[in-house]
Amino acid sequence: MNAPDPRLTGKVAIVTGASSGVGAATARKLAAQGAALVLAARTEATLRAVADSIGGLAVPTDVARRADLERLVAAAIERDGRIDILVNNAGTNVRGNFADIGIDGVEQVIDTNLKAPMLLTHLALPHLKVTRGVVVNVASIAGHVPLPGEASYCASKWGLRGFTFAAGPELSGAGVSLCVVSPGPITTGFVLDDMDHVPDLVFSQPFLSADEVADAILACVFDRRRERAMPASTLMLAKLAGAAPWLQELLRPMLERKGARVKRELRTKRK
Repeated sequence: MNAPDPRLTGKVAIVTGASSGVGAATARKLAAQGAALVLAARTEATLRAVADSIGGLAVPTDVARRADLERLVAAAIERDGRIDILVNNAGTNVRGNFADIGIDGVEQVIDTNLKAPMLLTHLALPHLKVTRGVVVNVASIAGHVPLPGEASYCASKWGLRGFTFAAGPELSGAGVSLCVVSPGPITTGFVLDDMDHVPDLVFSQPFLSADEVADAILACVFDRRRERAMPASTLMLAKLAGAAPWLQELLRPMLERKGARVKRELRTKRK
């Protein structure tokens, strides 16, 4: 096991969506490097299990509620007196055609994926300015390329990237860095537990592990690079589609057939 990194020893990190998947993996990696963790998620039992395993503080939080975000920041300051790192990882999705998902679904996705990171960053800023800290927002390749059936999710992740890139230069003079990690599909329940509703196109792309995404988040904490998007092949395809939308339309049937085949194989393996 590697020794803690002196650059993180004694630093305080808040991680949202920390009860499982990327959030839990990130929390464990930060703790292993010597950081003190304040963990937030809605599912209290699993959140406390992760926190207990790394000596972190569990703060049950619904990031869509401003009062919960205020309480989260207050809990970190009360215990540790500082905030050095904020990882806005909590996310949700309500999949389906935009006209069919209902206005509550739209609100849920935007409140969780876009509004919450903006508000939590704002609430943590006075403390991040003192420590010259870093914010890492977890977006998605869906914030690079439009995906039919994922309109609200795409909008939230495009918006999160836009917020990061716009606010970053504003805050750099105060020593606060804003970064974004934009992964493709990940082998977590976020996708695999909802395969019936996830567009086939998503399954045409290589899957990442939660640990791979967590490694990208840690890399941003250390070097404060503006964005890490992965995997490279999916990012390249997204950029091509953005530059030439007709190309996405041309390739979509082939990619959807591939994704449907992968989805069938995954269902068989999971039985």
